[in-house]
Amino acid sequence: MNTLKVPFLKAIAKETSIEEIDEIIDSSDIDYVSLENVNWPDEFPDKPSVGFKLVQAEEGIILKFNVNETFTRSVYTKNNDKVYTDSCVELFIDPSGDGSYYNFEINAIGTLLLGFGQDRYGRLQAPEEICNLVKRLPSLGSLPFETTNIEIPWQLTIFIPFTVFWHHSISSLTGKIIKGNLQKCGDDLPIPHYTTWNPIKTAHPDYHQPAYFGTFQF
Repeated sequence: MNTLKVPFLKAIAKETSIEEIDEIIDSSDIDYVSLENVNWPDEFPDKPSVGFKLVQAEEGIILKFNVNETFTRSVYTKNNDKVYTDSCVELFIDPSGDGSYYNFEINAIGTLLLGFGQDRYGRLQAPEEICNLVKRLPSLGSLPFETTNIEIPWQLTIFIPFTVFWHHSISSLTGKIIKGNLQKCGDDLPIPHYTTWNPIKTAHPDYHQPAYFGTFQF
């Protein structure tokens, strides 16, 4: 099981703009962590180049993804649309250790699917007002586009205030050890792929597997 020490950046507050957050992350000495696991190589051997930075701040957490894939697509524009069929990056995280977790799934233009539950069944979708609290900065802009066959590197920076964990009352994660995973997918791309930070040992692609979550040390 993988373990990641999550650095703290004091310079970022809830009021900090996403553009400023992106600049702070870029100017820091925090390295990208790669998604190295191709868990179902017989069915889906494709491995895009994906790195992420996970950072804690006083009032939330920040994620920055750097992606280079053969095909890129982002057609969904509404919160809780089927973004996992687009070029999509994901954070699944159990912030309280009670066995329930949140799934943040975001396509290359920043459209968010956010759910909550204990497994893949009966998940509760976040209300619109909760989704809108997540700040997003997609390098490709916010306009939808069909599949490209040109390798276009893209980045996505997001800020998740603790208030977004709407089924919990969380004011800080500092000092906590919690479980989660990070993923890349693209179900409807010409060459679908499924890569993860922590390995998943199921017969077929399934990211809703808290038993295979890695460890975040905040």
